[in-house]
Amino acid sequence: MYNKPSREVSRDRRHERVRKNIFGTAERPRLNVYRSEKHIYAQIINDEIGATLVSASSLDKELNDKIKCGSNKEAAKAVGELVAKRALDKGIKAVVFDRGGYIYHGRIQELAEAARQSGLEF
Repeated sequence: MYNKPSREVSRDRRHERVRKNIFGTAERPRLNVYRSEKHIYAQIINDEIGATLVSASSLDKELNDKIKCGSNKEAAKAVGELVAKRALDKGIKAVVFDRGGYIYHGRIQELAEAARQSGLEF
């Protein structure tokens, strides 16, 4: 690891540890979450072929009128709903949740619960 702050190094290590066990397949792809300081991103990935099937973020044009700030719980909830809607449109109903080494709290929890309420199973 190159010159990263210790918090980021710890998150990377947790993420690597989690990724040893979580693997997205064609039947149950992986819902990956990345949280930056200003935005939140979600992708649904098939690890067997290494392809992103669906993605959504707080930068999407569809969410411009819904959210003012990309780094709060409201934005995370909107991204969760959007990624679930796009996944269901592509026929993806069940996923495995990859929290990316972040604790299941705050924005990560809001995104996951919004995706569940919108119809995704995990």
